[in-house]
Amino acid sequence: MTDSAKSRPTDAERFLIVRMGSMGDVVHTLPAVAALRDSFPAARIDWLIDRRWRVLLEGNPDISGILSFDRKSLGEVMACIGALRRADYPCAIDFQSLYKSALMAFFSGAPKRVGFDRHYAREAGAALLYTQRVSPRGAHKVEHNLSLVESVGAKARAVRFPLARAAEAEAWVSRELESRGLREYFVLCPGGGWRSKCWPAERFGELHQELARKHGWSGVVSFGPGEEPLAEEVRRAAGKSNPAIFPMTLPQLIVVLRRAKFVVAGDTGPLHLAVALGTPVVGLYGPTDPARNGPYTKTDVVVRNAKPDQTTYHRGGEYSLAMLSISVPQALAAIERRLGVK
Repeated sequence: MTDSAKSRPTDAERFLIVRMGSMGDVVHTLPAVAALRDSFPAARIDWLIDRRWRVLLEGNPDISGILSFDRKSLGEVMACIGALRRADYPCAIDFQSLYKSALMAFFSGAPKRVGFDRHYAREAGAALLYTQRVSPRGAHKVEHNLSLVESVGAKARAVRFPLARAAEAEAWVSRELESRGLREYFVLCPGGGWRSKCWPAERFGELHQELARKHGWSGVVSFGPGEEPLAEEVRRAAGKSNPAIFPMTLPQLIVVLRRAKFVVAGDTGPLHLAVALGTPVVGLYGPTDPARNGPYTKTDVVVRNAKPDQTTYHRGGEYSLAMLSISVPQALAAIERRLGVK
């Protein structure tokens, strides 16, 4: 099922935002949409997103409507296209730069379709479907996304990441933490979309041991669908320090990350979500460049040993040498530096 946009205003700008996934990419798009809202306060701004990630947008004051669908369902895709056509958007902005996202912008019928140029787009041919192609400025993904809205007249003031609070998730997390005696905790995130961006589970376990031994801190291991064995591997490696492991929905993960003392993760969605929530972060980076994909803050700390020729965005299925080069003492020192403790 597709959530149709509400009736359109007659006296305001109307924009369709296309960014269907994934977690970190959606988070990195939030400041651009915030800048669009600040620049066009009366505008209708609707966001097209995969239903899996819809919760990241719910309650966002910068968005007028959310159109969500399951892209694996042909019926839902066709229903969504119908809703887009009926909304009659003058302008669609595609932040994803893939064939699937560019086609949705094209099928919306928007006469103005804005996206990245072929040199930057993840799938170069997608740029052929845009009427306005943008060469991004800056180093970071947040800045690249801001370039798209600036091309339609928006001006970025302060970068912000609106993420609403869900009362039901807050209550659930409070009960879960209380049942485990966790008042103060940190979060370890061993998972990731590409194995080459991940740090081995046994090292996360060793890091938990060291944090417990040296500082008396307790941790929570977060994991996504299908990552339960990975989380259990971290717990086994942590030994008697025994980090907490429990499944969480995305709204519950947001609460857990927001309340955490700090978060340690690779270049993954939970890391970018934690940054957006204002939680202290230590990022462990290997093949991807933190200048482009790292924490968008000046206070958070990144550990990276990779040589320039090891930088790649190829989705490797094995641990990369760059990630394997990061030691547990390096990660521990980075955490202590971020928190200002010894």
